[in-house]
Amino acid sequence: MTKQRNHFEFTGAIFREGKRFVSLCLDLDVAPQGRTVREAKKMLAEAVALYLETCFENNLPYVRPVPREEDLNKCVKFFLTRSET
Repeated sequence: MTKQRNHFEFTGAIFREGKRFVSLCLDLDVAPQGRTVREAKKMLAEAVALYLETCFENNLPYVRPVPREEDLNKCVKFFLTRSET
C-alpha cells in the first residue's frame, strides 16, 4: 500500500468461486463478489471506498493490523488449498 496526497493504492486479488468472481483487497480484508471479473473489480473499488469513508468518519484505523508477510502466507495457503480441491 502506498499513500500520496489523497491517493491510496491497495493490493487486490480476484478468483473464481463457483459461478461468481470474488475480489479481495489484501490490505483491508474487504471481499465483495461479482458475476464477471469486471463487475468484481468495480464492486471491490466501491467496497474499499465505502470502507475507507466509514473509517475516516468514525476515526478508526483503516489498515489491517496483520503483518503483510503473515497475510501473504495465509493467502498462498488458501490458494494452494483451493487449487487442490
